[in-house]
Amino acid sequence: MTKRSELPCDARFDGYAALHQAFRWQVPEDFSIAEACCGRWARETPNAPAILFESDSGCRAQYSYGQLQRAANRLANALQRLGVQAGDRVAIVLPQRFETAVAQIAVNQLGAVAMPLSMLFGPEALEFRLQDSAAVVAIVEGAALASMRQVRARCPALRQLLAVGEGAQADELEWMAALQAEDARFVSARRKADDAAVLIYTSGTTGPPKGALIPQRALIGNLSGFVASQNWFGFDPAAPERGTEAVFWSPADWAWTGGLMDALLPTLYFGRPIVAYQGRFAPERAFELMQQHGVTHSFLFPTALKAMMKAVPAPRQRYALKLQAIMSAGEAVGDAVFGWCEQQLGITVNEMFGQTEINYVVGNCSLLWPARPGSMGRAYPGHRVAVVDDEGKICPPGEPGDVAVHRRDVHGDPDPVFFLGYWNKPEATAAKFTGEPSNSWCRTGDTAIMDEQGYLWYQGRSDDVFKAAGYRIGPSEIENCLVKHEAVANAAVVPKPDAERGALVKAYVVLAPGHQGSPELVAALQAHVRGRLAPYEYPKDIEFIEALPMTTTGKVQRRVLRLQEEQRAREAALA
Repeated sequence: MTKRSELPCDARFDGYAALHQAFRWQVPEDFSIAEACCGRWARETPNAPAILFESDSGCRAQYSYGQLQRAANRLANALQRLGVQAGDRVAIVLPQRFETAVAQIAVNQLGAVAMPLSMLFGPEALEFRLQDSAAVVAIVEGAALASMRQVRARCPALRQLLAVGEGAQADELEWMAALQAEDARFVSARRKADDAAVLIYTSGTTGPPKGALIPQRALIGNLSGFVASQNWFGFDPAAPERGTEAVFWSPADWAWTGGLMDALLPTLYFGRPIVAYQGRFAPERAFELMQQHGVTHSFLFPTALKAMMKAVPAPRQRYALKLQAIMSAGEAVGDAVFGWCEQQLGITVNEMFGQTEINYVVGNCSLLWPARPGSMGRAYPGHRVAVVDDEGKICPPGEPGDVAVHRRDVHGDPDPVFFLGYWNKPEATAAKFTGEPSNSWCRTGDTAIMDEQGYLWYQGRSDDVFKAAGYRIGPSEIENCLVKHEAVANAAVVPKPDAERGALVKAYVVLAPGHQGSPELVAALQAHVRGRLAPYEYPKDIEFIEALPMTTTGKVQRRVLRLQEEQRAREAALA
């Protein structure tokens, strides 16, 4: 088991090529996320801080690893009393708070499968996932109880609701009462590394959500990327055996992969504290939290960074920050935000790429290899990544294709990061893989170009890339260019159907505070893009919008806007 002062691998590295050649996965036959992220620390350093809680209402609390373990033991006993068995799905509908970490550890100790669900989900979204997974118990924060009650009768497998906070009804269990009735001791059964641990539903940007079943070992598969993208999180690169103090915070929802597998669990794995903030994201509040808690490492998605850049252009003049690293993922950061972070925060953003099924596989580590603005980065140690064509053959450098990850690393060892499959969807699981031999490449559905040095350059989701007047258009480059204009807070580019050209480039633009939409601004933004990109890439149509449609994971839903344009075109044709 990795100690607090050790790296999650068996060698020290200097340089990208040496990093890959020296790295070897260490995946024990028995591995438990609960033990790795809490149990061992509760025994070795029980008083070390684990969760630093703060809410927008002013409530603050600090919880140790010992407290986390005792609460998880009580909850595991309570769930066992409810009949939860190994393999059962337990829904967790909670925001960032202590109880969320408790639930993850407790469910894992039981050998059950944690199914995190966003607090933003409405009744329809909850019902689909509860029915599809056949979850037997749901642990629900008070604010989400009303939606859960609407659908509970239509989810026959759901036996009980466990309410966190006030608001439990007579047929529901109240969190504190349930835990106080149980013993603070619990003996966990041994878990295999291949055992299912988490069921996370994809965001559904290209179709109905699918449940990705994540094994215990996937956390190990995340660690090389996590440590690298966080500039050797918790380690002194000059003397890794010494270790350093580290405090993590991210606004990423703990109900999705970015918050759970890129923030909460890896932070706990290394025995460090993580800030749990229960409140809406706001740029100034983000800086205040980082200052107050001495945050050293963070995951900030591009949308958050853009908002912070626009709201606080010179943050170090207002805040005393201890930031050592920022990882960003979900969308391309773009060189405007990249440059702002370097100049105003003194941080080279390490972009990362992954997805629920195969997370944390590509990115940067500014300590070990140079980050290139606009690039997704290179394959992280232990992951073999390529760009493949429709037949699963590796594309030559400079040719766009689908980013794919091989089942085995450069040494021929199995990559532990892979998901087990889509819940009850064997055909969809099989369709995810391609190539010879034995369908060994897992497609991500994201289009990119790989250069001669192995850097990947994101072109967009495969279904986001479109052709206009015969030219292949990747939306991210145009969006990045628009955001560089002082009037633009965010932007999304989609095709607008056109009889002559097939499609026009259309931009939906969210304005920065203090700016108003006008024909003059439209012309200025068009000129702004035309003067920086290819002539065919400037948006022929610009529509100002209050907010872009977003998934619960912070990704722009271009599909929603694209379908809206298609509907408008159909209506115009009938008029």
